[in-house]
Amino acid sequence: MKWEIEKQYDGILLRTYLEEVVTLSTRLIKRAKRGKILVNGSLETVRYVLCQGDVVEIILPVEKSETMVAEKIPLQILYEDDDIIVLCKEAGMPTIPSKIHPTNTIANGLLYYYKQQGIDATVHIVTRLDKDTSGLVLVAKHAYSHSQLAILQRKNAISRTYVAVVSGRLKQVSGSINAPIGRKETSLMERVVTEKGQYAVTHFELMKQFDSYTFVKAQLETGRTHQIRVHFSHIGHPLLGDDLYGGNRDLIKRQALHCDEISFIHPTTKEEMQFKIDFPNDIGKLYEKSV
Repeated sequence: MKWEIEKQYDGILLRTYLEEVVTLSTRLIKRAKRGKILVNGSLETVRYVLCQGDVVEIILPVEKSETMVAEKIPLQILYEDDDIIVLCKEAGMPTIPSKIHPTNTIANGLLYYYKQQGIDATVHIVTRLDKDTSGLVLVAKHAYSHSQLAILQRKNAISRTYVAVVSGRLKQVSGSINAPIGRKETSLMERVVTEKGQYAVTHFELMKQFDSYTFVKAQLETGRTHQIRVHFSHIGHPLLGDDLYGGNRDLIKRQALHCDEISFIHPTTKEEMQFKIDFPNDIGKLYEKSV
């Protein structure tokens, strides 16, 4: 990471510049101290007073994945540069390892890919998807891009749009579901709409309607666990295939949910990035017929 100091920042502490201008987190600044902080090629501390024209460079220590296993897993990478990866995840594959699924995840495959490419980094998943949800996943390739994208997430500035196939016919062409979501007291996995839950809003728009199910575009205003699945179940239209929340599995054997669009500001170039992908065959078959 390298920056040339402009006139308006002459005379301020390097720490202030990193915190307020570059928006580095406290955690990342601590990591920088364990690496190298250079000003005009010389080692300095964050107490250095900046001058116009100074060139600040930070070299973070190498990241390592201590416990995660690298696995040769095919990855459908749609875009990659020095800072980010955008890929498409198939249904049935977890995004990150867990006690139930410690291997054969997107993260395991990325770690193997990094080693093959000579990239010294651990895996930073920015936008996770449930195991049986397909679609676009955003990955940060290093800690700095991850921290910048995390700031966007907290501001709800990473936009994701989903295609969902819900049971029955919707009465509204478009609308919003505003209902707080929390963990179900009797389950480690299941979520419910509850007054004790976190604020959650899902916006939706009808795409195509059939006799027994409806295609909708859903956009998250918040990112709660299982949010789209819980919200549509709450209004009496569970997703097809989502037996955890009351969906029928006759037509599709997993929740009919696919992240087909994502947009965000690039963490270093500050360009607007937008990606879109078609839905997969199992959802596509539902779109081509009426049942």
